Amino acid sequence: MVKIVEPVIAVDQLVKVYKTTRAVDGISFALEGGSITGLLGGNGAGKTTTIAMIMGLVMPTSGTVRVLGAEMPRQRYHVLHKMNFESPYVDMPHRLTVRQNLKVFGKLYAVEDLDDRIEALARALDLTEFLDRPTGKLSAGQKTRVALAKALINSPQVLLLDEPTASLDPDTADWVRSHLERFRKERGATVLLASHNMAEVERLCERVIIMKRGRIEDDDTPERLLVRYGRQTLEEVFLDVARGRGETREAAQ
Repeated sequence: MVKIVEPVIAVDQLVKVYKTTRAVDGISFALEGGSITGLLGGNGAGKTTTIAMIMGLVMPTSGTVRVLGAEMPRQRYHVLHKMNFESPYVDMPHRLTVRQNLKVFGKLYAVEDLDDRIEALARALDLTEFLDRPTGKLSAGQKTRVALAKALINSPQVLLLDEPTASLDPDTADWVRSHLERFRKERGATVLLASHNMAEVERLCERVIIMKRGRIEDDDTPERLLVRYGRQTLEEVFLDVARGRGETREAAQ
């Protein structure tokens, strides 16, 4: 008998309406375990709302979201300890030290041997010398590494990222991407990455979902998207979709 493996994230006909605005308009996709997928779209495309519904923070108007077999948000408490989220736009309390912030989040996730976990993350993310510094006194790059430490504190099986390297210099951004790649490979985590950095998506992602006005406009590997649109870079593909220029089919179809 062939064993059917359920997707780690399964989104089916998902809709979210805010008054008269359809922020998400009937999207469906499934993410397999250990995969990393890019979620692309301009401002207002529905990316953040989609992530919020996957996390169980926003109630869908219709449709379903399942994460690790649990229906979100009704069964979210069955799986929240196996998930985490990172965004440089979400600040942690500035007056607390890095160590204090990580302890707060670690206790929320009931992390065992929390002090050891914080020390291990600090070594891995080059944060040891900042652990007892107020978080508000850190540079943008340091804050991003702290946010990543927070997102990895519970060794999540599902990691949702929203512009993880925004406002970082190229060296720090490359360092963060390398750590994310290692974490996914070592832990077999499933990663959904929302980003406007096309080079980042091309480097990290095996699959790209492009959203526009709440709908999925395309969904494929970066390589197939480049061929289908007749483009050299994913940024050019993204601009074609965003500006409604359509597809340039291979072999002039």
